Amino acid sequence: MKNISTKLIPWGLTLAMTGSLAHAVQDLPGGPAVNQLNLAPPVTRIAVEQHFLHWMMLIICTVIFVGVFGVMFYAIWKHRKSKGAQAANFHESVTVEIAWTVVPFIIVVLMALPATKVLVAQKDTTNADLTIKVTGYQWKWGYDYLNGEGEGLSYVSTLDSSHRVLSDSGNVANAPVDYLLKVDNPLVVPMNKKVRVITTANDVIHSFMVPAFGIKQDAIPGFVRDTWFKAEKAGDYYGQCAELCGKEHAYMPIHVKVLSAADYTAWVDGEKKKAAAKQDDPNKVWSLQDLVARGEKVYAANCAACHQANGKGAGPIKPLDGSAVVQGAPAEMMHAVLEGRANGAMPSWKQLSDTDLAAVVTFAKNHWSNKTGQVVQPAQFVAARGGKFPEGGGAAASQ
Repeated sequence: MKNISTKLIPWGLTLAMTGSLAHAVQDLPGGPAVNQLNLAPPVTRIAVEQHFLHWMMLIICTVIFVGVFGVMFYAIWKHRKSKGAQAANFHESVTVEIAWTVVPFIIVVLMALPATKVLVAQKDTTNADLTIKVTGYQWKWGYDYLNGEGEGLSYVSTLDSSHRVLSDSGNVANAPVDYLLKVDNPLVVPMNKKVRVITTANDVIHSFMVPAFGIKQDAIPGFVRDTWFKAEKAGDYYGQCAELCGKEHAYMPIHVKVLSAADYTAWVDGEKKKAAAKQDDPNKVWSLQDLVARGEKVYAANCAACHQANGKGAGPIKPLDGSAVVQGAPAEMMHAVLEGRANGAMPSWKQLSDTDLAAVVTFAKNHWSNKTGQVVQPAQFVAARGGKFPEGGGAAASQ
């Protein structure tokens, strides 16, 4: 007994610590809640119908369970051998045969009719007010506004770098309420508008899931699939990639910001102005200092989550500080950022602009201990996308 008690002490301490941490956590509106047992509060009509189906099926199954086992246990108790009960001697009963065939059939039909109606509605992506292509990357989301208000906007959404640093530290006692769900660029959509979401992936299978909207659609490389939602309430709503997609799977959140029609129009106007201001002449020749300054921001937003701010990497993530690829010929690192390496462990960053790619490569080559003095210009990436890389250095090795 003493040995058992000793073995249980660590488990007791663990549970106590878990309990104390749980009390520090708060509900996240539009996201997970503390001690949440039911589905997420719905903000779309489809999600409301899913809630109805959930409870309807649960009630029907519960009634069947109670009825079947109630009769079974009553029969066992009422006709037990200790009371001298004798087993009846009978064979086929047409009435019983018909009853246990027809009754389940009717129950299944009653369950299937509303379920089929909801499933058909879920796949009806016609007459959408807004169409957005969602692309899964290891490990971030790309959003492209294809049709409707906001057409032409495009950006990448990644986990906020401060949350990744917090996770790597192992000390989450003071984690914010949106821990591991905060992103740099949320998906912004208008309220009461039908939004069609086209999903695909760049590397492996991902899954776009937002519980409050009642949507979950796989994003598969080489395939295009779609779903839709119409949010009836403004606010922030959260989800995550729901398909195990690699070691950074836990760091691939989804944040959807639903705005009123007027606020959405204002947001679109602002984003288009920002996009116009960011458009760079790919033929412009930049100075080393200007490229490094811009590259530092690009690195912090896209690369620091894996390679860390100090460029030392972590675990299987190779360091950039002192790397032979970084310090080698420009073509080697250009191949790496455009094509990715190690079967997607190092993803392709070709979705970034030529100027941003030139800036981040130049930054890495001239930061930390990498004082190479090498400068990569945007025009070189324009040529590289067409297959013409600078001379010296081939495709980067997987290091």
